[in-house]
Order: sequence, then structure tokens, then C-alpha cells
Amino acid sequence: MKEVLLFGHKKPDTDSCVSAIALSYLKNQLGEKTSPRVLGRVNNETKYVLDCFHVPVPKYLNDVKLQICDINYVHNCYMNEYASIYDCYRYLEKNKINSIPIVDSSKKIKGIITNNSILKELIERKYNHINTSYENIIKTIDGKEVLKQDNEIKGEVISTAYRSTTFVDEIILKEDSILIVGNRHSIIEYAVKNKIKMIILVSSAKMKEEHLQLARENKINVIETALNSLEVIQYIALSNYVKNIVEKREDVYIYNTDYYKDFLDKHTKIKSDGYPVINKNRDCLGFLTINNLYDKKKKQVILVDHNEKIQSVDGIDEAEILEVVDHHKLGDFSTNYPINITTMPVGSTATIIYHLFVDNKIEIPKHIAGIMMGAILSDTLLFKSPTTTTMDRYAVSQLERICNLDYRQFGLEMIKQGSSLEGKTKEEILYSDFKGFMVDDKKVGIGQIYTMDYSKISAVAEEYVHLLNDISKNENYYILALFVTDVINNGSYILFNDHAKIELERSFSLENIKQEYFLENVISRKKQIIPKIMETLEKR
Repeated sequence: MKEVLLFGHKKPDTDSCVSAIALSYLKNQLGEKTSPRVLGRVNNETKYVLDCFHVPVPKYLNDVKLQICDINYVHNCYMNEYASIYDCYRYLEKNKINSIPIVDSSKKIKGIITNNSILKELIERKYNHINTSYENIIKTIDGKEVLKQDNEIKGEVISTAYRSTTFVDEIILKEDSILIVGNRHSIIEYAVKNKIKMIILVSSAKMKEEHLQLARENKINVIETALNSLEVIQYIALSNYVKNIVEKREDVYIYNTDYYKDFLDKHTKIKSDGYPVINKNRDCLGFLTINNLYDKKKKQVILVDHNEKIQSVDGIDEAEILEVVDHHKLGDFSTNYPINITTMPVGSTATIIYHLFVDNKIEIPKHIAGIMMGAILSDTLLFKSPTTTTMDRYAVSQLERICNLDYRQFGLEMIKQGSSLEGKTKEEILYSDFKGFMVDDKKVGIGQIYTMDYSKISAVAEEYVHLLNDISKNENYYILALFVTDVINNGSYILFNDHAKIELERSFSLENIKQEYFLENVISRKKQIIPKIMETLEKR
């Protein structure tokens, strides 16, 4: 079963992060395999809520782009460097492929071997040199063991094409000599006395007992085969280790984390028949051929607390969206197939997930109940937000009982922790809870923070305005604003880029708006801020 990833929007807030965790827990209790993720660093408020209930921050998800690991390439498709050339050729022929990765004993990539490299070896190499194993020779010439003294066999091959007397008089045998011989006992006797490396008995020839005993004493390897001398000479070179002819082709190696689109660009340039797939440790995982590209398995995802592409993870178009659970308006995303969409006009996505627990009759454990309560209180601003519904209040009342905590006390401390700006840069503050969206061709970005003491922001307001203008220029924002919501005074101060002035005046029916203007009773970005801005821009 492939793992499904659940995540909220970029610049995660408490509801976004908690909803991913809670819904993942629910799905897993129902027998599915899911895992929560975040698309950015969580803010102080979210961290406080998670820490209170000892819930770890979900892993960071950079993107859901299609990768090599999402392609059904041939796993564990490789040959050991100590395999014979013959074995490699048979493997290529059996699997109808033209090349294969070669690995060492730890499965580290060493190179590749191709049909062309085997053909080149057979045409250009010297057939009289062997560097292989006893077992490789046995398999290649269909032989059987007579005497085995060594695992490794390395030496020069000699065939008995001479008369016995001529061979004994003129051919010098060495300790690394490998003799191909039939039923010629005088030559065999000469060979065993010279303590050569190996005797290959062709045409099922047999050694005399006294020669066999001497071969045993002199630690000579002996193999018997039914093949004749010509056939053994023809095949013996194929018993060599494939490492002797491996091609070191760094250009064709691909990492399992490489992006699919980047691989296509690479293939356009290289046009290889196949590509060894390796990991960051250079372990060979398998082999990818062009035919494998048609068998792709997109990452499966569930979106929570958002449904617009601009707010979602990079590469969302390359993923398979299975489901959306959200409390915002429907955005610009589309799919090629029907999916489950659960939306409700409530103050928090966590409220929806609470009711999903109830509908599925799944008990909510204390730690999940606690963080869900925090998410609802965060998004409804302790029920002060106009987005608050009776469903939000009811959910908190039930979660409060499970946690055995007073929601008011917990909520105030949560906001206090979340509104702390200590140690943060102004850019981090802007993006700590940020929503970006498009209206026609206009890019809009709205950040929102909560405070119990606006004076700390006001003291450096000009620096925030300068930052907003720089970012809007560099990233092409038509409107870029930071709404600083004062929890005590129940309203929001506005800081904005210069270009946004006229649009904000139209949106909120104001005249000559200035930086730090205070909007009384405006605390909901979802219901009171973004809809007004969108309506103004759509009329243009």
C-alpha cells in the first residue's frame, strides 16, 4: 500500500498543521496508510500547541514532483562484477535488454555492460588470458569439478595443438598456465609435474590415477567437460569476470530522487538504452529502460485547509489528489477524475475533522483532541472571529472534556506564545501566516499576525513598509499587505506596499488610507479581508 501524504498550505498555521496530523491519525485508524507533512517552518503558536500535547512537528515536504522513485523501473536488476561475461550475456538475452548495471559485493555501482562491450571483447581481446573463478569456468564450459584447489583462476590458456613430443620439448609451462587437453597422457604428465594452475580435460577425457594424485599433491585445479578443444577455446574467454570489461559511465547513472522532467532532458541528450538507478550512497537499486517510463505512480496526496495551487506544495500538478478537506472557498484546482471534497462554512478545518471522527465512530485520544482544540481556537481567535459557528463552539466543548483543560486559559496562553516576535526577522513575521492567491492576472499576498501589544510593531512600521515594497517589486505582487490583528482591541492594523493603497481604499470604503490604519472589528482574513479585496479586483 502506497503512503498517502496529507498537508496544509505553504506557510503553515496551527489549523493547517494540526488538521494534517489529526486527519492522518483518523485515516490510519480506518486502515489507510497516511503520513502528515508541513510545507514550511511552523510558527511559535503551532509549536506551543504541539509541545503542550507532546506531538512532534510533521516532516517537511519540499515538493510532490514526479521522481524516478515513482517510476516502476526494474528493481534489483544488476549483475555482480565477479559474474562471468557469459552469465551477463545470457541475462541480457533472457530479459531482452541491451545493457545492465554492474555492482560490487556491497551493491555499489561500478559501471555498466552492454551487448556492444561484449561483442567488442570477443572481437578485440586476446583469448589466451583468463581472470575469473573456478565456478565461472565450470558454468561457461558446462564442466564438472575434478579437483578444486583455488577459487580464483588467473593465467594464460594453452591448447595442445602439437604432437606430444613437440609439445613437451618446445612448450614451456608456467605456474599460471591453463592447459586445454584431451586424452594425451604424456602431455598431462608433463603438465602436472610443472605444477601448472589448471588442466581442462576436453571430450570427457580422464586422467590416470597416478597423474590425478600428483595433480592433487601439486595443488593443480582440474575440470572435465564434454566439449571438444575448439568449443572450449571458443567459450573460455566468456568465463572472465565481467568487471574486466565494465564501462564506467557516470553520465548514464540516475538517482532515485531525480525529477522525472530532469531525466527526460538528460535522456534527450544521452539517448541511452537504459539507466542504472542509484541512491545517494551509490547503491544500485535497479535499472530503468525507456519502456518503464509508461508505468508511473504519482504521489498520492490529500489537501487540508486549502485548495488553491498557489497555496499548495510545489509540483501539485504532478501528483494525484485524492481528497480535499477545507473550510475556505473553492479555488482554482481541478482533477482528471472525481475526488472526495469535504467543505463546511465553519471557522476551522479542525472542526470538520472533529465531525469526521464522530461520523466514523473513532475515539479521539487526548493528544489529538488537544491540538484540534488549539487549531479551532486559533482560527476563530477564541471565538471572536466572525467566521465562528456553533459547530466550532460545540467541537471545542467536546474536545475540552477529553483534554480536561479550560479552553479560555489555554487559548490565551496560546495566543500569547504565538504573538511573540522575539528572535524573528521582519520577513519571517510577514510569512509566518501568509496566503497568496491570484485574481485574474494580479498576484496578491496577505500576511496576518496576532498581537497583544501593537506598539512593538508600530515602532518599526516604516521598516515593514520598506520590506513590503521590496518584496512586491521583486516577486511581482500587485497587492502585498500585513494585517496586524490586535486581540485586545478587536481589530487589525494595516501595513501595505505603495501600489496597494488605492485598492485597499476601495476594498474597505476608506479615503486617503495611511500606513497603520486601524480597521475596527476586522480580524478574519478569510471572511473580512480577502473577500473584499477579491471583489474589488474582480470589478476592475
